[in-house]
Amino acid sequence: MKKNSKASGSVRLLRVGETIRHALADILSRDIVHDPVLYGASITVTAADVSPDLRNAIIYVQPLGGKDSKEKVEALNNAAGFLRGQLGKIVHIKYLPKLTFAIDKSFDVAGRMNEVFADPKVRQDLDRAQDKDQEETES
Repeated sequence: MKKNSKASGSVRLLRVGETIRHALADILSRDIVHDPVLYGASITVTAADVSPDLRNAIIYVQPLGGKDSKEKVEALNNAAGFLRGQLGKIVHIKYLPKLTFAIDKSFDVAGRMNEVFADPKVRQDLDRAQDKDQEETES
């Protein structure tokens, strides 16, 4: 689950989201979407955030290397109806959610955090805090 913190406690929603994520990853790996933007593209399905009523799902994706992300997500949204139909053949639930694709920005955030932690000024503060923690545990 990505954004909906209230639904994060629901085991059923988590299970449905993971099932959808795995099924879509399988569908996308088969290259059956007839779109030149998506043909041969390696797309990682990172998460599926399903609404509590199971009617909508936001599918977070990240193209390999992050190249042409906006175009690929737009192509996925254009093919959402076809992908939903393919998903219905694999996942058997009462309501098959409407799919909306979005770029997963968590990789960008993690990369930015690594850059910040690698900064010499920040590294100096982190080392100082770590040394202080070690002194307290040794006492």
